[in-house]
Amino acid sequence: MGINGKYNPNQNHPKKGSRIRVEPIRGLKDIQSIKDILKCNPRNYLLFVTGINSGLRVGDLLKLKVKDLIDLKIGQSITIREGKTNKENIFLVNKEIYKAFQNYLEVIRPDDDAFLFFSKKTKMALTIQAVNALTKKWTKSINLKGNYGAHSFRKTYGYILRKEKGVAFEIIAERYNHSNPAVTKRYLGITRDEIIKILMYEI
Repeated sequence: MGINGKYNPNQNHPKKGSRIRVEPIRGLKDIQSIKDILKCNPRNYLLFVTGINSGLRVGDLLKLKVKDLIDLKIGQSITIREGKTNKENIFLVNKEIYKAFQNYLEVIRPDDDAFLFFSKKTKMALTIQAVNALTKKWTKSINLKGNYGAHSFRKTYGYILRKEKGVAFEIIAERYNHSNPAVTKRYLGITRDEIIKILMYEI
């Protein structure tokens, strides 16, 4: 229920008229919790794992077909062309993506020419709107506060690399194909608390 007892169907969605800006998933425990609830659905599990491990936009991931990955081993990659920028980028299969994809193949048994993330109803690729809805459902199911959507995957990738792995902004910006690291900093959801914390450092 919302304020004054009014029903609000989506607590995570910003108010009407405000700018929609989704957040990264900042906690490793939260990421694992979402993985746990998706393990019974190989397509959704692969979508989530691929999204947070690749750093690519969901729109580009949705264009992938099974045949694009079928022969790739861990550490191998393919070149894609980004829909938004028309720049070339790479999609690399790491261990997590590989394991999720192999399970997907074993359970789903898709045709090689099928879209990797296809709708059961239409057999066409999922839409970004559908991925937005799924992401909101997953984050809500673990009681994660904030606004989340398809773009949260890409933001989560960069945030975890920076916060947990210590990867520099400049390297993440290069991966994102950002021309300006300032854009990357906004992507990574730097909070005021983090800025205040560094002011306490003694040199």
